[in-house]
Amino acid sequence: METEPGAYRVSGITRSLTFRPRLVTLDDGTTIAHESQGGAMSAAWAIDLGDGVFVEIAHLGDGPVGGELVMTVTNIDPDGTQRHVAIGDLWADELPEHVPTSWPVAVDLALGLLDGEAQVIGPGITKDDIETLHQRLLGALHG
Repeated sequence: METEPGAYRVSGITRSLTFRPRLVTLDDGTTIAHESQGGAMSAAWAIDLGDGVFVEIAHLGDGPVGGELVMTVTNIDPDGTQRHVAIGDLWADELPEHVPTSWPVAVDLALGLLDGEAQVIGPGITKDDIETLHQRLLGALHG
């Protein structure tokens, strides 16, 4: 699914897209970005890629840069439903000197997407890692 570092391709039977942390590109060249990054999306956008593959893109709040996107992929098939979530640049191994107040809120909302059996999309990142990041962000803001 990862086509280059930080870029993930999702395909259905009729459409496909590539998710990057602040830009989604559809197979026809259409781009989706948050309005703070020059796009038209303010909160959420969704598409049916066909064959039971649904994608939702959301801006849950600004992270370290601003305009970070989160992607939820739902695959519905006869064997059950699978959900995968990419939190993009809301994830950070190291915290910057300044932590925006909206970042821990956005990470908390992303954790809400990881209920049940949802899997994290990303190189070696788990839900526990994201929970730890959330606590580190809160600690950076509130000491």
